[in-house]
Amino acid sequence: MSYFVTFEAARLLVVDDDPILREFALTHLATPNVSVEVAEDGADAWTKMGRTTYDIVLLDLDMPRMDGFELLGLMRADVTHRHVPVVVATGREDMLAVDKAFANGATSFVIKPLNWRLVSHQLSYVLKSAREEAAVRQTLRTLQEENRLRDEAVTLALSKLEQSSRALKSMLAQPEEVELADAQTTAERMVQLCETLTLAAKVK
Repeated sequence: MSYFVTFEAARLLVVDDDPILREFALTHLATPNVSVEVAEDGADAWTKMGRTTYDIVLLDLDMPRMDGFELLGLMRADVTHRHVPVVVATGREDMLAVDKAFANGATSFVIKPLNWRLVSHQLSYVLKSAREEAAVRQTLRTLQEENRLRDEAVTLALSKLEQSSRALKSMLAQPEEVELADAQTTAERMVQLCETLTLAAKVK
């Protein structure tokens, strides 16, 4: 019976050296919308992460070869995985271990033995929060890109305005050689550039 309830499709990676727990995770957490993969330790998990990405990770701390602390450090240092939420699962009652996990980048934690219904609710909540944070980051990136494009447009407009200003000054210095149409075109261009700069200032 699956306990993992989410309205969005997700890929979950469960990392634990206990084969029985891995089987339970496949049984209790997989749904038609949630695919579950398992890894036997941090090294195995890191290899899998090199081939694909996951939406959320349930991670044991005490494992051979590579423990959960080291895997967390690798994930948070990697641009692809640094924002993937990680819920650590440990049988330790030592809060120092939990503090260390958070210092290494853990998102939340659960204590073994696992209550799969509670684990499911925790994973669902963490996943929802992570996706909301991702949406905020995307909005921020969009705003930053819009600001960059606006600044480039202002810089270009200022450059063209300066060119038109020099051209107009040159015409005024030799009025007898100036064609009326040329002067009018230059003046109109300057007006348009001023309007562009005014609009950019209002947006800013």
